[in-house]
Amino acid sequence: METPSPQSSDFPELETPQLLQMQGSNAATSRGGANRCPTYAHDDSQAKDYGLEIRGFCAARMSNNEFRWTESWNVDDFQPLVKDAAISWIDFVVEDFEKEGVDIALNLGFSDSLIQNLLKSSRSGYEDLGDELGILLPAIVVKGFDVKIHRLVMLIHGNLILTLHSTSVARFFRMRRYAGSIMRKLSAGKSQPEIVTLLLIRIINENNSRNFDYLRELEEESDEFSKQLSNPKSRRDVIGPKIYKMKHALITYLGGLWATIDALNSIRYGDAKIISDNPEMLNRIASEIAEVTSMIGLAEHLSDVLSSGLEVVQAIYNNQLQILNNKLAMVVGYMSIIGTALLIPNTLATVLANGMFGFTVKDTFSFLSLILLSTAGATLLMYYAVKKFNLLPKKLS
Repeated sequence: METPSPQSSDFPELETPQLLQMQGSNAATSRGGANRCPTYAHDDSQAKDYGLEIRGFCAARMSNNEFRWTESWNVDDFQPLVKDAAISWIDFVVEDFEKEGVDIALNLGFSDSLIQNLLKSSRSGYEDLGDELGILLPAIVVKGFDVKIHRLVMLIHGNLILTLHSTSVARFFRMRRYAGSIMRKLSAGKSQPEIVTLLLIRIINENNSRNFDYLRELEEESDEFSKQLSNPKSRRDVIGPKIYKMKHALITYLGGLWATIDALNSIRYGDAKIISDNPEMLNRIASEIAEVTSMIGLAEHLSDVLSSGLEVVQAIYNNQLQILNNKLAMVVGYMSIIGTALLIPNTLATVLANGMFGFTVKDTFSFLSLILLSTAGATLLMYYAVKKFNLLPKKLS
């Protein structure tokens, strides 16, 4: 007999790894321990190392409310569990959607047209073929200011939800760990479409939560960069490219969030037979849309902050140009004064030394006095002119 979960909501809080191991041990004992994979209890840093995880994971709640799960590198190993389950979820990591992803979907009974039409979209998509449904959501991954939009494919048919994603998308390891608790909470007085819808919403919520986490990382990177903006001596050739990278990262991130809203609106208003039309279920989807919308507002606010940062950079650049202009103006002003003081006596001495003026040794005092007075007068006149035209700024800044 399995240990009951202490939670009562449809979306339980995380259990402790010790409780999970106890539940897995009890479940294995109830089935004789046959074909059971060990339960992994690791932290998130270990979860990011794909070498510690098996690519395929299957969790199922049987008709008798018994929970079973298994891990495998081959999707064929999940077929017996899915066949006898009331609700099941398969999470599989693929390297190539167009080949490996299509093969896995076909192997699990999905139509080729469903997966092919879904993969035509680059960020989000919605394909309703009546008895099967395909949803494509963006899975955002951020490293520094490098934002990548990866695919998260969700295929629904009967009692099965299949999620396909690349190795770059690390976000379902925690959900794998607590799949038993999640599955048990889906069975309390719910119809089959409602159970499928609740599990689908839980998967979407997990993806959205991880997408939102990356916004915090972008904000932390922006906070570090704001220190450089606060320095008036910051180099424009360094700040400019960084602001562009930040702006481009936010635009890409916002594009992923808008694509998420498009897909969620399609789920809410698409009227698919597989999805429950219970108002409670639709309100849950609407709450996910509202949460994504709020994240878009935060991201746009951060974008506005970056726009003001560009204005700061432009102001710094203009200030540096003004300082340079003032320095050049000061140099020109003093060079004009010095040039006058040097050229006037040289010119007078050259002209007056000509024999036509008749200056002799006896006229030396008069000769020097004329040169000195002319030089002083011309220099003072030039200084007045320079000051008059503000060629000698009072401050460089």
